[in-house]
Amino acid sequence: MSTSRTNPHEIVERALELSTADGCVVIADEESTANLRWAGNTLTTNGVTRGRTLTVIATVDGKQGTASGVVSRSAVTTADLEPLVRAAEAAARGAGPAEDAQPLVTGTPSSPDFTDAPAETSSAVFADFAPALGEAFARARAGGRELYGFANHELVSTYVGTSTGLRLRHDQPNGTLELNAKSPDRQRSAWAGRSTRDFKDVDPTVLDAELAVRLGWAERKIDLPAGRYETLLPPTAVADLLIYQMWSAAARDAVEGRTVFSKPGGGTRLGEKLSGLPLTLRSDPNAPGLESAPFVIAHSSGDDASVFDNGLPVPATEWIRDGRLARLTTTRHSAAMTGMPVSPGFGNLILDGGGDKSLEEMVAATERGLLLTCLWYIREVDPATLLLTGLTRDGVYLVENGQVVGEVNNFRFNESPVDLLSRASEAGRTEKTLPREWSDWFTRAAMPALRIPDFNMSSVSKGV
Repeated sequence: MSTSRTNPHEIVERALELSTADGCVVIADEESTANLRWAGNTLTTNGVTRGRTLTVIATVDGKQGTASGVVSRSAVTTADLEPLVRAAEAAARGAGPAEDAQPLVTGTPSSPDFTDAPAETSSAVFADFAPALGEAFARARAGGRELYGFANHELVSTYVGTSTGLRLRHDQPNGTLELNAKSPDRQRSAWAGRSTRDFKDVDPTVLDAELAVRLGWAERKIDLPAGRYETLLPPTAVADLLIYQMWSAAARDAVEGRTVFSKPGGGTRLGEKLSGLPLTLRSDPNAPGLESAPFVIAHSSGDDASVFDNGLPVPATEWIRDGRLARLTTTRHSAAMTGMPVSPGFGNLILDGGGDKSLEEMVAATERGLLLTCLWYIREVDPATLLLTGLTRDGVYLVENGQVVGEVNNFRFNESPVDLLSRASEAGRTEKTLPREWSDWFTRAAMPALRIPDFNMSSVSKGV
C-alpha cells in the first residue's frame, strides 16, 4: 500500500515500530496547496497539489555521548519506510556525539486529533476571493491599469511521534496574496500584498484601489540623490527587517561575541534599552489570525533549533519589552550553556509600539520625507552590527506638507534594524502584514509603520 493512501499517523507509528535506535523522532508533513495566477487582468493558471515528506531522527547513545542521524524524503511509500529508518540509524552511528544532545522530550499531552486524517486545502478556498478578483480585473481595465500577481494557499498537517511517547499534531494554514498594478506602458508599477489564513479577510478590489492611487502618484517623477531622509517604513518593510533581526538573535552566538546582541568585553546586551519608544516585540502561538505551532517542530539542528527539542512546548515570549532586550532564542542545550531561560524559536512575530495612527495619518503629519512601499534583496553586510543592505522596490514617494507629491527613484539602503529601533521617532498602529522579502519562509507578522528621521539611502538604484 502506498503511503499516499495511508493516514500519516499510521506512517509515524510504523516508523517508530521499525526503529532499533536508542531514541527516535518521526515527523510527517502532509502538504496541500491551491493557487491562482493572473497577468494583464486575466487569470492564467490555477492548480492544486499534494505531497508528503517524512523525516526520521535516530539517536544512538555511546560512551562519548549521544549522536543523531536525520534523513528526510518525500513521496515515501511503505516499501521505502524501513530503508529510510535504517538510513537515519546508520547516519547516527556514523556521526560523532551531537553537541546539542538532550534527552528526548516527554510529558507533552498528546494531541486529541493525532489519529485524524490530515487537513487539506482546495480551490474552494478561493470561493469568495475569485469573484472579487474578477471585479478587480474589470475595475483595473476600466481605469487603464493591468493587474499581475498570484494567490497561494498552503495547508500543512504535521504529525510528530517519538519513542518517548509524544503524539502531537498541528495544522498550519498559510495564504499569501501579491498584487502588482502596472500602467499600460509599463513605466509605472505599484505593489500590495497580504497574508491570510483562509482568504476570507482579503479583498482584491480594495488592494486595486490602493494601487490605483499609487500609480497616480507615480505620474510625476522626481530625481533625488542618495542621502539620509526622514522615511516612513510601512509594516511590510518593518517585518522584513525585524524577521532578519530575530534570525540573528541566537543566545549562544551572542554569548560568544558574534552578533549585534553581544556586549563589548563579554556577555550579552540583555536588559539594554534598544529603543526610546515603548516597543514590545513578541511571539505567541495563539495570537489571533497568526496562530502557529504550540510545540517545537525541528527537522534539523542549528543555532536556534535542536532535533532533540521536538515536541517541547512553545510559550508566548517577549523578545523586546518596553524598548529593552528581554530574551534571545535558545534551545535546551544553549540555554544550559548560557544560563538563560529556554526560549524556542518563533512561529510568528508581532511588534507593538503603542501608536494608533494609520500609515495615511503618519503621511499627513510629515513635513518632508519618503514613503516606501517595500524592500527586497536584503543581505547581511556585517553580523557584528547587523548592518543590512538592500533595495527599495515598486514605489518610493516624496511627501511634502502632508501630501504625496510624486514618485522618486529607487535606492540602495544600508541600515541595521537594531539601530533603526533606537532612532525610530514614531510607531503607528500595529496591523497584520505580509513580509515581501521573506514571504517564502515567513508570513505570520503584525507590525506598525515606523518613522525613521534619518534612514540611510546609500546610493541611487535603477531597481524596479
